[in-house]
Amino acid sequence: MSNLLVIGKSAKDASYELGVLSTKEKDNALTLMSEELINSKSEILDANRKDIENAKNKGISESLLDRLVLSDERINEMAKGLKEIVNLQDPVGEVASMWQRPNGIQIGQKRVPIGVIGIIYESRPNVTCDAAGLCLKTGNASILRGGSDAINSNKAIVKALKKGIERAGLPTNSIQLIEDTSRSVATEMMRLNEFIDVLIPRGGAGLIQSVVKNATVPVIETGTGNCHIYVDETADFDMAKNIIINAKTSRPGVCNAAEKLLVNEKIAKEFLPMIVKELREKNVLVKGDEISKSIVNDIDFVNDEWNIEYLDYIIAIKVVKNLDEAISHINKYGTGHSECIVTESYKNSQKFLQRVDAAAVYVNASTRFTDGSEFGFGAEIGISTQKLHARGPMGLKELTTIKYIIYGNGQVR
Repeated sequence: MSNLLVIGKSAKDASYELGVLSTKEKDNALTLMSEELINSKSEILDANRKDIENAKNKGISESLLDRLVLSDERINEMAKGLKEIVNLQDPVGEVASMWQRPNGIQIGQKRVPIGVIGIIYESRPNVTCDAAGLCLKTGNASILRGGSDAINSNKAIVKALKKGIERAGLPTNSIQLIEDTSRSVATEMMRLNEFIDVLIPRGGAGLIQSVVKNATVPVIETGTGNCHIYVDETADFDMAKNIIINAKTSRPGVCNAAEKLLVNEKIAKEFLPMIVKELREKNVLVKGDEISKSIVNDIDFVNDEWNIEYLDYIIAIKVVKNLDEAISHINKYGTGHSECIVTESYKNSQKFLQRVDAAAVYVNASTRFTDGSEFGFGAEIGISTQKLHARGPMGLKELTTIKYIIYGNGQVR
């Protein structure tokens, strides 16, 4: 039996035990996992330094490097995140509804764990902790396959988490890390239907499409974020400026950062010089279409990049005739993640909300709020851009499924 099959079988075995744990038992394990993260801080930081050095030698961009870097503060935040999961309501065991049929049979819908969840992700070691914690709280075993850039960090984090699980008396195979980061092993994982119930990819377009294309295990597709901000002709310029600067520059390497800016032609001549100046002061490379260049002629020309997620200090601007053109452009090139309109028109805001096809649609607020904690869900496993089985930030409830429970007293059909 290959190592991956061993991991899969042991995860499946662990899932049966996890699925019947009480909330108190799971919360105790999460608390101990949080403690062990803090206790292992020096080992985790040492491992992370190796990953950072390797990444720099590969010439990784600053924004992607930011995803990889751990610090004393970030580890504290990871540990805090596990404690926050403790405080979240456990959906497992909830009876969503119950009804009685004319023959006396009672039928109910009960929330239960999915089973074994596989997570394939890239250079974000904090995902290791978040994913493991959310899966444990919902009674799921997790198989984690991080990117090669973060392998040393991930090993150290999982080692610490397993110490906490062991202290809690739970199966240590509740959380497992695939240490072989080769593509062939990743592909094998995607086809491990016998043991993995669902796969959740987190990363760039290449990773996500690879999983969607190659997996035979069911996939919840988390999205790349080619997010747009449309500045309507009625927009408040100061509000628009603040939203754009925040959405683009607060963390450009994340999926809810703005990548494209659409501006109504009626305000373009007044608005564009101002916003280009503000973006450049934040070291953003500004690109634009022909109309944008005719207004601010020293910006770079956009060359068929409307579907690209930059994940960097880059933004592309397009001048549009009206709201309809903005909506059409977004629905053509967007990735179904997060889209925003800045407007003072209630009518235009409602049209945008109704017609834009995305998981999160904003009126007068930054796309950066598309996040489990910001939505009040606590930590998230990812942001789904598909419509089944979940859409948008996925918290605890999205890591469960429904089981029908039926009570009878001898009825036959």
